[in-house]
Amino acid sequence: MTTSADFLEEAAACLGPRGLTRDLDLVEPWLTDWRGRFTGRARAMASPASTEELSRIVRLCAEHNVPIVPQGGNSGMSGGATPDESGDALLLSLRRMNAIREIDIEARRVTCEAGVVLQTLHEAAEDKGLRFPLTLGGKGSATVGGLISTNAGGSQVLRHGSMRALVLGLEAVLADGQVFSMLTPLKKDNRGFDLKQLLIGSEGTMGIVTAATLKLLPAVAERVVIWAGLPSLAAARTLLLHCEDSAGNALEGFEVMPQACLDAVLAHLPSARAPLSGRHAWHVLIEVVADRASAATLRERCEMMMAEAFEKDLLEDAAMSASEAQAEAFWLLRESVAPAERERGPAVQHDISVPVEKMPEFVDTTAPMIEAAWPGTEAVAFGHLGDGNVHYHVIAPKVTDGLSWQKNEGKAISRYVHDLVTEWGGSISAEHGIGQLKRDELVRLGDPVALSMLRAVKQALDPQGLLNPGKLV
Repeated sequence: MTTSADFLEEAAACLGPRGLTRDLDLVEPWLTDWRGRFTGRARAMASPASTEELSRIVRLCAEHNVPIVPQGGNSGMSGGATPDESGDALLLSLRRMNAIREIDIEARRVTCEAGVVLQTLHEAAEDKGLRFPLTLGGKGSATVGGLISTNAGGSQVLRHGSMRALVLGLEAVLADGQVFSMLTPLKKDNRGFDLKQLLIGSEGTMGIVTAATLKLLPAVAERVVIWAGLPSLAAARTLLLHCEDSAGNALEGFEVMPQACLDAVLAHLPSARAPLSGRHAWHVLIEVVADRASAATLRERCEMMMAEAFEKDLLEDAAMSASEAQAEAFWLLRESVAPAERERGPAVQHDISVPVEKMPEFVDTTAPMIEAAWPGTEAVAFGHLGDGNVHYHVIAPKVTDGLSWQKNEGKAISRYVHDLVTEWGGSISAEHGIGQLKRDELVRLGDPVALSMLRAVKQALDPQGLLNPGKLV
């Protein structure tokens, strides 16, 4: 039997001086998830620079029975990239694998490595007159590999789908070190299972994503962002249907928040201004975009869409961005909801989805139930109404010990919320993944047949159980 020192010596030889570190000052920042909920230990941090190096280190881990925890930007929401406290695992950083291998302008696709940061990808595509149509608040740190491994969503899923819909080809290292390479996209390919789909959303438990071929679109030539005030979430759903009928594929985003969220944001951003003069029970942010062919008529079409909405009494008030700066200001309000809520004090957050048509009734029914069961709490829902996904936060009463509240009442509230979501035919994880945060809840509430299939695939691809143990399955 080889010792840990033997393994690390072989790993250092495999990866070179830049590829392996045991320096605690360098490793420690990556041992805690960004929300501060989970902290672990690791033997060392490996940072391979290529798929070949990664393949060699994974093969070495298999030989020595060493667990591996893959990590991208460490911006995940469910602790999926944090090792446990045993210190047995090797933390595997993909951040050095950050090359954009090719941008094919004519085919509108990009092939890039797992460590490419989302914002870098956006900028590279924009330089070619194209865009990658997925964005989220953590775009400055989230990496392509992490986005694929968690099947990330964001504010543009309404039109473009989640990350799964944007992956055309994939490269990954499997648990035994073999390289799965299907980067070449084919519109038609019926040679059996679409194996890349097993890896997308698997959170590094089935294989380690090393590169991907992704879909690109023509750059946005013009956009209009609208802020509307409404009396209810049901009214927002009706307005969504109107906008879908009127704008069609030009409708890029449809975000909702209650007045309480906007109040918190305005307190968080002292220089920000409310887009509307009055107060409204619910607020909606609508984004409509156009390429060069239809840019000239976009504003006119949006004005007509909103005029019809007013005629049908679908909203109470609205403001349309007059400039790109104002459009960005509207989006800043939406993107600041999460940090503003954190300033209000302890809360438990839930990333849930139910069928789109049921979301208004779900929120209206369950929020009073939660607030009645835990007096002093406030249930707040905001987010992506267009795809049936809202972030459902329950804010604690004014308490002296927030940590104790989260571990006790907060845990019971989350269990209750997940029960309600399941009863309504929804999902306890819409876009943030399962990780270690929701693993036990998935076991408790997941369909037994689906769970057995997940475990069977995991056992087939990772019989030693070395890839990201303790996560998802």
